[in-house]
Amino acid sequence: MQTSFYEPAGFGSYLATDATAGPWDPNAQHGGPPSALAVRELENHESDHTMRLARVAVDILRPVPVGTITVRSRMLRPGKRVALLEAVLESGGQEVLVARGWRIARQADLPVVCRGGGVPSLPASDTPPRFPGGNVDGYLAQIEWRFEHGNFDDPGPCSAWGRPRIPLLPGEELSPMARSLLIADSGSGLSMVLDPRQYLFINVDITVALQRDPVGEWIRLDAASSMGGTGTGLAETQLADTTGAVGIAVQTLLVAPR
Repeated sequence: MQTSFYEPAGFGSYLATDATAGPWDPNAQHGGPPSALAVRELENHESDHTMRLARVAVDILRPVPVGTITVRSRMLRPGKRVALLEAVLESGGQEVLVARGWRIARQADLPVVCRGGGVPSLPASDTPPRFPGGNVDGYLAQIEWRFEHGNFDDPGPCSAWGRPRIPLLPGEELSPMARSLLIADSGSGLSMVLDPRQYLFINVDITVALQRDPVGEWIRLDAASSMGGTGTGLAETQLADTTGAVGIAVQTLLVAPR
């Protein structure tokens, strides 16, 4: 049994465990763990506790192998009120993922404005994930899922809660943004509208924007997907914690026959 998604493998290098494997290919990582690892790098680069990471945009350049990856980061736009950073993941000498994140200065005693009302209560028990024809022994098994209705294999919009069973790295707690990316990348799978045994619907990116940091371990995903009939799809996911809405995730999908 895996105890973390990654193991340290030297300065700036990490060994992905089998826990990172996605449903489409057991040799390729689910988008959640490498996106969370990129967030960790963005937050640690010239860290500034007077600012918070408010938006992260991830581009998945190619499938991220389950193996050793290296991470590097740089500051693109320094500033005291806003700052833009970039993290790049490489494997086998190729760039596999690029993430850019906006830091925004923290302010106190400002108005709170939220869309919608409260969120439903956390369901009482967890349910094993079902992904027809897919690998459910990697990433999907390392997230505790509590579905408000349905499962991954029920077509259409879906609402579910998730929290990781294991840490990203041994002995480390996930930051709120890292936890959000780790879970939010499942929005397209939760809201599948096509049979994955007949079609691919793989996200090439994910953007997560949070108006505030989620509290606690649980992230709620209220996800819906749409398909344009031309090979492109869109997954939109409202994100919340147990106290209310926290932000949104958007994924662009490659749609094709298998």
